[in-house]
Order: sequence, then C-alpha cells, then structure tokens
Amino acid sequence: MKFNRILLSATLVVVALVIQVSVLARLQLPGAVPDLVLLTVLGLALVYGPVSGCLIGFGAGLLADLAPPADHAAGRYALVLCVIGYLAGLARPENGRLKSASGPMAVVVAAAIGTTLLYAGVGALVGDTAARHVGLGFLLFTAAVYDLLLAPFTVPLIMALARRAENDPLADTSQSTDVASGWLASGTGLRIGTQRGGLLVKAARSRASRAGRIKGVKRL
Repeated sequence: MKFNRILLSATLVVVALVIQVSVLARLQLPGAVPDLVLLTVLGLALVYGPVSGCLIGFGAGLLADLAPPADHAAGRYALVLCVIGYLAGLARPENGRLKSASGPMAVVVAAAIGTTLLYAGVGALVGDTAARHVGLGFLLFTAAVYDLLLAPFTVPLIMALARRAENDPLADTSQSTDVASGWLASGTGLRIGTQRGGLLVKAARSRASRAGRIKGVKRL
C-alpha cells in the first residue's frame, strides 16, 4: 500500500472507532449498534480495491477487538472485516465512476448482514451464544437499517477523501481512480469551448475560400 493510503486509512479508522465507542455505542438503540468502522472500511475498499480493503479491514477489526469495552476474543472482528473488506473491494466501480448510489447502498446492506452473520458464526465456534439471546434475525434487521441510514453521511465522504489522496502529486497517478478526472474529461465546459473554437476556425476558412472564389470571378 502507498504511504498516503496507509496514513489516510489509519486516521479514518481511528476517528471512526473513537466515535463508535464514545457516541454510537452509548445510544442504547435496540438490537445492533451502528457500525461506523464497517462503513469506513467499505468506503476505502470501494476506492482502493480488494487487496487494500482486506488489509484495512484486518487492521480496523483488530483495533476494534482491542479497544475497550471489547468483551470478545481478539482477532474475531479482524477476521470478519478482513473478509468483508476484500469482498467489498471486488465491487469497486470500474474506473471509480459511480453511475448511481444504488450500488454502494447494496454493498452496505450486504456487508451489514454479512458482518453480523460472520461475527455470530465465529462466535458460535468459540462458544459465544450472545446472538441467540438477542435474536439473530432482529440483529440482522437492525444492523442493516442502522448502517443504511448512516451510510449516506459517511461512505461518500470517505470515498471522496480517498480519491483526493490518490491525486497526491507525489503518488503514482497512472492507475488513479478519480471520478472528477473522468467527469472533466466528458464534461461540458472545456469540451464545448474546444468545439466552438473549431467551428470558428472552420467558418473563417470557409469565408476565406469564398472570398478567393469571388476575386477569381471578378478577375475573369
């Protein structure tokens, strides 16, 4: 991973974890807790791809495992976010261009459900039956709803920051996935100006050729 990716990812993950532990976890909402760390991993994976998404997910999950008041075995959430980050990276839009918000929202819902199922499954393997007492179906529903409501305020911002970091002059821009560059390339302002300039040149040439023909006729 590039240095700017590592720095930005670490900063966003730490900020998301602090907000989740100090604010979201204390809201006492029924069912699941809004997972800001998951949304951060998804936003970065949708820009950086599967390999970086896997590494970011593992690091973010490991921090969440070690951060208080974590009451589960270390590495459990790291494994879950590692898998989710890789799968979300596979859904990265081609050339980083998002045609609509339906794709990322579908990724958020699938990731919320998949994270809950994987976390409960790994917990069942190590003897953690907390999901059974709350109700797995209710956890799946609330996790999808909470993350879907929080996603429009977080995922686009995280993706924009990630793309901005990719446009660092010191970074390798040969494989940049900046949406803005694609928009400018197919935009209106510069392209219309070029077309107008071409039309003016063509009009001037046609007027000059007509003037030459008229002069030739008069000479005859």
